[in-house]
Amino acid sequence: MDESVMENIEKYREEMKDTLMELIRIPAIGPDNDGDGEKEKADYIEELIEDFGFDSIERFDAEDDRVPDDIRPNIVATKKGEVDKNLAILTHMDIVPEGDLDEWDTDPFEPVFKNGKIYGRGAEDNGQALVSSIYAVKALSDSGQKPHYTIKIIIVSDEETGSKYGVQHVLEKDILDKDDLVLVPDHSEDEGKGIEIVEKSGLWTKIEIHGKQGHAAMPFDTINANRIMARYQNLVDEELRHKFDQQDELFSPSNSTFEPTKRLANVPNVNSIPGKETQYFDCRILPTIQLDEVKKVFEDAADQFEDETGAEIKVDYVTEMEAPEKTPEDSEVVKKLITAVKDTTSFEPEVVGIGGGTVAKHFRDKGIPTAVWCSNKGLAHQPNEYAVLDYMIRDCKVFARMAMD
Repeated sequence: MDESVMENIEKYREEMKDTLMELIRIPAIGPDNDGDGEKEKADYIEELIEDFGFDSIERFDAEDDRVPDDIRPNIVATKKGEVDKNLAILTHMDIVPEGDLDEWDTDPFEPVFKNGKIYGRGAEDNGQALVSSIYAVKALSDSGQKPHYTIKIIIVSDEETGSKYGVQHVLEKDILDKDDLVLVPDHSEDEGKGIEIVEKSGLWTKIEIHGKQGHAAMPFDTINANRIMARYQNLVDEELRHKFDQQDELFSPSNSTFEPTKRLANVPNVNSIPGKETQYFDCRILPTIQLDEVKKVFEDAADQFEDETGAEIKVDYVTEMEAPEKTPEDSEVVKKLITAVKDTTSFEPEVVGIGGGTVAKHFRDKGIPTAVWCSNKGLAHQPNEYAVLDYMIRDCKVFARMAMD
């Protein structure tokens, strides 16, 4: 590979920093989070990359009447290579809201550069990778290098709230084939030392117990939903962890997890026995375990406590996501990525599995091998989120190396 590409990336250091800071200044929050969408940011990006050497820049906008311009924009910028096979690098424009401003040391939408870090909402998730991907193409173009693969930089909306108007919409356009390579730089294991190739299944369960409210001094005339929920939660928690105790060292943690999480408020006063309780479980399940088996534990416990107490217990699954096919460890995208990382850094990354979900699932479901990798600190959605400039430069070099033969 011509070292002028790497030299160009180093020369772009200040420009890349400034570009990320400009992106932070343009909030792109979806309507599900009470925002106006991503159009302003998409327009800025489209204008920015006009002279980056792309052979085509296309928009695949999805209609959404909940935002001012009625569209959720998606950009596909293509740089032709020596072969028709695509290397697609997918990032997202949308961000989550800033949250509690009291937790921030600086204005989340007025970026600050300090000690090699760029602070602001969306800096790491996913602005850092977005900037790295587009500047990898600029470095190749400015060096007069034609990539081996045809590069498709895909920049989408709606990643944070379901991907209906983003990845799923773009994939309907059939711009990729099953033998293409896809990289999603939207999750980092150990600051880039792990390449995610498989995800756990996800199951979010909502349990509603309907008893009978009454005065705490007269419990004989009530059905205490609080006590039933406590017993139900304990039984289900123990049963799930005992029955599904399989281990897979590819994942961290290596077991399935079944966590009782959100619980809704019941009664506002101490001296009333609650007649309704609502509890959620977040389950991250190893791919070898069938979701129906997990559901049966929730439902059997509900039947048991209904018979014992006279309460009505309703079990709903608010999110249900089967684990997609694992990307093979010997797939072209994984091997190319390992080589590119090793040639750029002082380490060789290992393949891993994660409990979280990424948009890689949508590609894997279509049979397209997909790797999830970047270098970051894991600060997504946190106050005082920041991106590390050195990591942004390093990842840009990795992306450029991947594109070359």
